[in-house]
Amino acid sequence: MLTTELTERLGIRYPIVGAPMAGVAHGALARAVSEGGGLGMVGVGSTDAAEMVEREGAIASDAGRLPFGVGLMAWALEDRPDLLQATIASRPRLVSVSFGPPGPYVGALHDAGILAAAQVPDLASAEEAERSGVDLVVAQGADAGGHAGEVGTLPLLQLLVESLRLPVLAAGGIGSPRGVAAVLAAGAAGAWVGTCLLASPEAANRPEARQRVISARETDTVRTSVFDVAQGIPWPPGFPGRALRNRFTDAWHGRERELAADSDAGAQLMEAKREADYDVAYIYAGQAVGLVSESRPAAEVVRRLGEGAEQLLRQRCRALLSRG
Repeated sequence: MLTTELTERLGIRYPIVGAPMAGVAHGALARAVSEGGGLGMVGVGSTDAAEMVEREGAIASDAGRLPFGVGLMAWALEDRPDLLQATIASRPRLVSVSFGPPGPYVGALHDAGILAAAQVPDLASAEEAERSGVDLVVAQGADAGGHAGEVGTLPLLQLLVESLRLPVLAAGGIGSPRGVAAVLAAGAAGAWVGTCLLASPEAANRPEARQRVISARETDTVRTSVFDVAQGIPWPPGFPGRALRNRFTDAWHGRERELAADSDAGAQLMEAKREADYDVAYIYAGQAVGLVSESRPAAEVVRRLGEGAEQLLRQRCRALLSRG
């Protein structure tokens, strides 16, 4: 049985956390991840209503039966304290505050008996998060889907495990039992996964998006800010989003200044989102997308990752250590 600081502190079967993907990881997906033995997270976007947090949290916990977590964005909380209040009221086991300093929010979470985490893109941010009192950090590599920094998962994980006293989770490029086994062997307390859940039926995305994910190859993503620029979303510098390439990225990536002044392009993107036209609309996904070849229930994905990693670690360690 896989046992880490994460499984012990959260009381979960597998050291696997479902990433809080805004717009995709709502209550149904979080509940399914937790039912599979991991920790499901509800992702909260900057424009989501506080009522959404409480509603989806109730679904995720299945009326208090299951542990779950919530993912918040620090830069959004500055103007949306109601999101933090609603999150605390929903009684999650863990809350991640990322994409900005988590310090202003850690005290309120701890006062409510909630563990605090932060996704970090580099060592300096990780050290700041540790000083702020978070309970764990997530090494979020550039191979992750959605918004992330510039350092790859494996180099970042090694830096943080060597430098911090806190448990470190790994995020980015983990989409199979081998990926989970690799980061655990490197010292991670768990795997933080998102892309491998994008085709699950419990995800809050569209069926057309799930099919695009299934069809995508590992080379079909791009790190870009064009979707945020077109929508006028004020993401802080240094956090472009990794998404599936399409006509919109091909047309506008590298031309962000022109895009910001083109209202027609923004309107085109909004219409494509409504119509599920993913030649234009965005699907945030990481480089592990090439490992997603079919739609599987999220609980099955988690069990497969956890049980497969456990078996691989036993076999590989036995084989390596018995030689010589």
